[in-house]
Amino acid sequence: MIRAQIASRGIADPRVIEAFRSVPRELFVPPSHRLSAYDDTPLPLDRGQTISQPFIVAYMTEVLQLRGNERVLEIGTGSGYQTAILAKLVREVFSAELEADLARGVQARLDRLGITNVHLGIGDGTTVFREFAPFHAILSAAAPLTMPPGLLDQLADGGRCVIPLGGIDAQYLWMFERRGSAIVPHQLEAVRFVPLRSVQ
Repeated sequence: MIRAQIASRGIADPRVIEAFRSVPRELFVPPSHRLSAYDDTPLPLDRGQTISQPFIVAYMTEVLQLRGNERVLEIGTGSGYQTAILAKLVREVFSAELEADLARGVQARLDRLGITNVHLGIGDGTTVFREFAPFHAILSAAAPLTMPPGLLDQLADGGRCVIPLGGIDAQYLWMFERRGSAIVPHQLEAVRFVPLRSVQ
């Protein structure tokens, strides 16, 4: 997976590569899809959610340019795979999941890997950890139609937010960088993520 799907497509940060080596992906996919755990494709989870394909996880992680001492907000814990990758790279991860059923199994998976620097929360990922802002990086594993109000207010100076934006038929990954009071947007790859839902 690392050689054929990640390194061959330009992911070169050695810390990102090592994080992927240290997190067994098969722990984070449903038993019915274990044989496909390392395939170059997203895989289904419960509640209509997915675990992103390995390259996209690596690409979004590398774009954040993590150095090791960051506090990161993750929107959409899912199975916890991206969470575990981030936890290997930063000081603290604050990960929010709207679906309580999905989130229940994540702590056990993180415990199995000896990961202790993750704070899990249930609720709207754009607001549930607001009291802990600012964050050095924000990563969303689900796509709102437009940037959620107040999300970039939680980003520290010099920080980066990576998020897919758009409808199911037309989405792009964006990186927003805070420079003082200014937010600098960068459009990246065309992608397809599940929609970001909020608490009704």
